[in-house]
Amino acid sequence: MSEHLGAHEDEYRIARLVERLAGDDLAELGVHVEQRGGAVLLTGTVPTTTRRDEILRLARGELAGLTVRADLTVACADAPDQLEELS
Repeated sequence: MSEHLGAHEDEYRIARLVERLAGDDLAELGVHVEQRGGAVLLTGTVPTTTRRDEILRLARGELAGLTVRADLTVACADAPDQLEELS
């Protein structure tokens, strides 16, 4: 397979991952996926560490053979553990 066809296939696989993130059971619209050089970078904010792990597992499965890097922040929605003092 030529390098051009390989790049086209990678773009297709990345687009499929984006569709699966937006659909399926994940519905993660805040995760951005982009190819940078020989790696694919996932960025954004997710609600839990479990969701982050699901997204990474899905990405590594869809993009097998490509380097997957993630900069996913887990949003903290816990109630504060102390009162806020206003001055």
